[in-house]
Amino acid sequence: MTHTIDHPPDVASTPPPPGSPGGGGDGMSRGAELGLMSSTALVVGSIIGTGVFTMPAVMAGAGTSSIITLAIIAVGAVLLGMMFGQLTKRVPTVDGGLYAYSRHEFGDFAGYLTAWCYWITCWAGNAAIVASWVLYVESLFGIENPSAWTNFGIALTGLWIPAFINLAGVRQMAWFQNVTVVLKFVPLLFVAIFGWFFVTSANFGPFNASGGSLYDGVGIAAGVALFSFIGVECASIAAGRVKNPRRNVGRASVIGTAASGLLYVLVTAVIMGLVPHDKLVDDGAPFVAGIQSMFTGAGWVGKAVALVAVISGIGALNGWTLVTAEMPFAAAKDGLFPHSFAKEGRNGVPWFGIVVSTIVASLLMAWSYSGQTGLKVFTYLVYLSVVTVAIPYFFSACAQLAYLVSRRRKVQGWNLARDLSISVVSALFSLWVTFASGYQSVYQAMVLILVGIPVYSFLKARRERLGLVDEPLDQVDDEVVVDLATEPVGA
Repeated sequence: MTHTIDHPPDVASTPPPPGSPGGGGDGMSRGAELGLMSSTALVVGSIIGTGVFTMPAVMAGAGTSSIITLAIIAVGAVLLGMMFGQLTKRVPTVDGGLYAYSRHEFGDFAGYLTAWCYWITCWAGNAAIVASWVLYVESLFGIENPSAWTNFGIALTGLWIPAFINLAGVRQMAWFQNVTVVLKFVPLLFVAIFGWFFVTSANFGPFNASGGSLYDGVGIAAGVALFSFIGVECASIAAGRVKNPRRNVGRASVIGTAASGLLYVLVTAVIMGLVPHDKLVDDGAPFVAGIQSMFTGAGWVGKAVALVAVISGIGALNGWTLVTAEMPFAAAKDGLFPHSFAKEGRNGVPWFGIVVSTIVASLLMAWSYSGQTGLKVFTYLVYLSVVTVAIPYFFSACAQLAYLVSRRRKVQGWNLARDLSISVVSALFSLWVTFASGYQSVYQAMVLILVGIPVYSFLKARRERLGLVDEPLDQVDDEVVVDLATEPVGA
C-alpha cells in the first residue's frame, strides 16, 4: 500500500512515465531548428577543438603505430554514433539523449546518474577547452608573459561569448557553429591533402617509439585518441532540437564522427611525415613546425595556425555550451534535476542551465589561475570530463544490449548480430575510456559522482511529496500499515 497525496501535483513538474511519448519524441515540440547539416556541424565542432593541433606530437611518442590505433578508435567512435542513432529511433522520448536512453531502460536513478555525470563532463570539459584556447589567443595577439589576471580575462571571454550566442537562440547558435566548422575544417583539410606532397618518409620514425612493448605504445595512442572523440553524442543530447531526430540524429552522429576521424588520421599522419620524429616528440606546437616545412620562410605560419586554433576552440565551446544545458533541462522536466534547470526564455533556450554551467566553468578557471596550478588543474579537468562521460556511454550501450537480448526484440538474424556487435563495442569503448584515464582520475571523479547521490535523495523526496512516485512504506513486524490519507476521520 502506498500513501496518496490529497493535493494535486504540480502539473508543470509532472513527468511522463519513462519511455512515454510526451517528451518531444518527434523533435518538434521545442521548436526544432537543427537540420542535418547543423546537427552534423554540432558533432564535428564538438569533437574537433584545440586538441587536434597538439595531437601529432603526443601520438608520435607512441610511434607510427599510433596512426593505425587512431583509425581503429575512429571506427569505434563511428559505431558508438550508430548506436545513438538506433537508440533515438527506439526510445519514444528523445530529449536529453543519453539520459532518455538510460531512464527508459533502467528507471529514474539510472537516468539521473547519467544526467549528473554528463553535466559534470560538460562544464569540466568547457573549462579544459578554454584553458588551452587561452594559449592560442595569446599567441595570435603576441601576448608574452601574461599575468594571471590576463589569462583569466581571456578565459572568461572564451566562456561567455558562446554563452551569449546560445542565449540569443538556437538559430544563432547553429549559424555560428556552421561558420566556425567551415573556417576550421577547410584549413585542416587543406593540410591533410596537400601536405602529402611535402612529406618525407624518413621523418615518420619507428613503428613503436614508446620504449616499451607494442602494447604499451598502443595504450598511449589509444588514450589520446579516445579523449579526442568525446562529442560523438552531441546530436543525440540535443535531439529535442533536431528536425526529424529519428532520421537525422544517427546520420549526423555517423557523418560528423567519420569526417572528424578521417581528418584526425590524415592530419596526424601528414604532420608526422613533415616534421622529423626526434623533433616532433618534443615540439609543443607541431602544427606550426609542419606548416613551416610546407611554406619555408613564411613568417605568417604561426599566426595562421593560432587563428585557426582560436576559431576551432570557440566553435567547440559554442557547441558544448548548448549541450551543457540540454540534458539537465530534460532531466529537470522529469523532476530528476533541480527544477530551475527546466527554465526557458522566450526563445525556448534553457537559460538557467547555460548560465549556471558557465559560472561553474568560470570559477574553475579562477581556481586554475589563482596560483601555479594551471597545468595541474587543466590535466585534472581533462581526465575528469573523460571519466564522467564514460558512464553515460556505458549506460547507453547497456540499455541497447538489454533491449536486444530481451523478448521485446524479435530475433532478426544478421540485423541482430550487427546491433549486438555495435553495442558490445560501444560498451568496451566506454570502459577503455575509463581505463585510459588512470586510477587516480577515476577516484577523483567518483567523489563528485557520489556528491550527486544526496542531491538525488532530495529530488526523490520532492517527487514523492508531489505524488509523482510511489512512496515506499517500511514493514513494521506483522502490524497492519494504515493508509492515513484514506482513513475516515475519527475512525
